Amino acid sequence: MRLRGRGLQRLELTVRREDAGLIRAVAVALADPGRAAAARALLQAQFAPAPPRSLKDLLAAAPLDGVALERSPDAGRAVEW
Repeated sequence: MRLRGRGLQRLELTVRREDAGLIRAVAVALADPGRAAAARALLQAQFAPAPPRSLKDLLAAAPLDGVALERSPDAGRAVEW
């Protein structure tokens, strides 16, 4: 069976010589069913991008001290139709 059919993808990497063993060890850990979940979780926690946040979460976390958030009650000018 081909790699794609087994859910695998072949990669070619260029790394420093001193990192080659580490990269191989990571690949072996990810291929081992007994260690894959823990290895994947560790790698995702360290290197995966942060999940997108909603606008509500971003506004709640924004430093709004000293920002005037009040609006004028003026509804504008009267318009004749």
